[in-house]
Amino acid sequence: MSADERRAAVIRAAVTEFAKGGLNGTSTAAIARRVGVSQPYLFRLFDDKKALFLATVEYAFDRVEERFRRATEGLTGYPAMHAMAHAYHDFLDTDTDLLRIQLQAYAAAEDAELRSDIRGFWIRLDTFAREVTGIGGEELTNFFARGMLCNVIASLDLPRGRYFDDILSAEGKQLRCDPCEDSERLGESPAPTPSD
Repeated sequence: MSADERRAAVIRAAVTEFAKGGLNGTSTAAIARRVGVSQPYLFRLFDDKKALFLATVEYAFDRVEERFRRATEGLTGYPAMHAMAHAYHDFLDTDTDLLRIQLQAYAAAEDAELRSDIRGFWIRLDTFAREVTGIGGEELTNFFARGMLCNVIASLDLPRGRYFDDILSAEGKQLRCDPCEDSERLGESPAPTPSD
């Protein structure tokens, strides 16, 4: 493997370890073992444990942004916001380690050395949502607030119906909402919904 390929493999291995233990509860030895490299080699790729953690957090935020970009291709306004909501629900159903990395990042932001970078990852995602939708203010705040509630629901394995009963499909998994059922209301085609 090239150094870049090895670096990517280390980040993917670190996702699993940091998702379980966070910054302070994860050993670099465990990450090195998982990826099959020595600890000294790990530190040739990353300056220190915090640098590896930040690379892992950036990777997690990048995966969310990639999903949002794919979901919103050709869309703006409310249809784009709607598509991002579907994409995020799919993300929570399929990438639980990446969700936990997000949560670990917020906890690690207590460290002043990390806070600025973690804040930057969040601001980049927020900026993308604002630019692609053209929506701001209370509506975008509500969008992100619901996303954070979805994080709690997913991480605690709570039933979605308890909070979103009015917008869940019959099987209780997919979002069912007005844009899906009445695309004319928004004057644009609805975003495709992810399959179960």
